[in-house]
Amino acid sequence: MSENDLSSANTLRERTDVNKALFWVLLEANRWAVVGGFALVVFVAFMLFGLFKPLLLASMMESSDMVETVFSALLGAIITSTTLVVSINQLVLSQEIGSLGTQRSRMDTTMDFYQNTDDLLETTTPSDPPVFLTRLIETCEKRAVALREAIAGNENDDLRDRVNEYVEDLEENADTALDELDGADFGTFAVVSPALNFNYAQKMYDIRRLGEEYEDDLSIEERTAFREMLEAVTMFGPVREYVKVLYIQWGLVKLSRAILYAAIPALIVAGGMVVFVDPGTFSGTLLGLETMLWAVSIAFTISVTPFLVFASYVLRIATLAKQTLTVGPLVLT
Repeated sequence: MSENDLSSANTLRERTDVNKALFWVLLEANRWAVVGGFALVVFVAFMLFGLFKPLLLASMMESSDMVETVFSALLGAIITSTTLVVSINQLVLSQEIGSLGTQRSRMDTTMDFYQNTDDLLETTTPSDPPVFLTRLIETCEKRAVALREAIAGNENDDLRDRVNEYVEDLEENADTALDELDGADFGTFAVVSPALNFNYAQKMYDIRRLGEEYEDDLSIEERTAFREMLEAVTMFGPVREYVKVLYIQWGLVKLSRAILYAAIPALIVAGGMVVFVDPGTFSGTLLGLETMLWAVSIAFTISVTPFLVFASYVLRIATLAKQTLTVGPLVLT
């Protein structure tokens, strides 16, 4: 985007120019659907390896303990992963543990911020995160319209045109975010996604640049409109970051539970393959392929599911962190 261009894409994906399918997998897709997709890839890959192997798997197991070795290693890895779950929970809980004075200080800071947002919104700050974000975006729209009306009588045609361009782009961006926020519930990515789509950092930069560039042409009332516009988009930054952090903590807790849920069947299957399965356990063929290959492929897929769950959640959290590294008018592209 050129220095003088005041328009920008209305979604994060368009601004980052990421492939639509990849962006969907990284951020928008249901995490369990991603886990299922990963599991399917693992299963198919394992079956293909066995299909192109010149020797039957059952025959190989008679002369080698490779299957037992693989599942023994997986059994140890699954048990080790439970310590990772504990570490993740400790990370989340460490943010909440503190003395009474620490908790009081956090409360005072929070209430000071809410007093500021009360003044900005001209009403009591909503307690529901999606509604809070909605009200902030609506306030940005309202002040953008007020800015356009304040500048309407200015004699500088170029100033009026550029402010109109700024306001129109902000309204389009805001409407896109508001449509996505409608009916969203906290705990789902449906709340964080619109917050990312609303390009407040670019709007902060643009309004500051316009105010400085045409400072000599502005009256006191027009400068006040510029300042109030900047105040509105600036306030959105810390709120978005706060909602993002809460979502990440929420996501880490869900990740911990998901890994534990996946670890139990994975432990049972891996242990069963080590203790009970021998070359004669699964004989015959199924759909033209040896039954042992089906059994080992399915067992391997189930055994690595905890890692697939971990990869699925971390992909979203890491991508989210990458796209929100800064707070303020620093635009990372």
